[in-house]
Amino acid sequence: MSYAVRVADGPGDRAACFAVRKEVFVVEQGVPEDLEYDAYDAGAVHVLAVRDDGTPLGAGRLLYGEAAAGKTGGAPGVGSLGRLAVVAEARGLGVGVALVRAVEDAARERGLTAVDLGAQTHALGFYERLGYAAYGAEFLDAGIPHRAMRRSLQRAAVRVGHPENRPVLIV
Repeated sequence: MSYAVRVADGPGDRAACFAVRKEVFVVEQGVPEDLEYDAYDAGAVHVLAVRDDGTPLGAGRLLYGEAAAGKTGGAPGVGSLGRLAVVAEARGLGVGVALVRAVEDAARERGLTAVDLGAQTHALGFYERLGYAAYGAEFLDAGIPHRAMRRSLQRAAVRVGHPENRPVLIV
């Protein structure tokens, strides 16, 4: 399956992001719709993965500045990756990795030095493979167990040959 990831540009892209989130979080996971969409959406950077025919495959968002403070403990220079969702048919194809990297690129463009996220506990291994480290105690968000995680965006120490440093191939 061939796809592309981009920063959501305009109301059509944002609607596609929200549709993916509804399919994954509200329909599949049973998150109440009023909890899924929040005031942070308006000022967030949204990223969208789409198949060549325009079908939405995944979405995520970046909060930064004051909007991120509530999610990052107010740490300066730290953004918050959230609402990462990939539709069932596209899981295991690298879409989630590409979305995370797109959010990290958007964070770097805004001068951020790290990204935090709240990972559903079943997804900890996915984020660990991308360089995120869990911290703090497990917590519930919308009734789902989560752990806080962080990844530095500093590029000082590159591990040659490590999968994290390979370019994402979009096929």
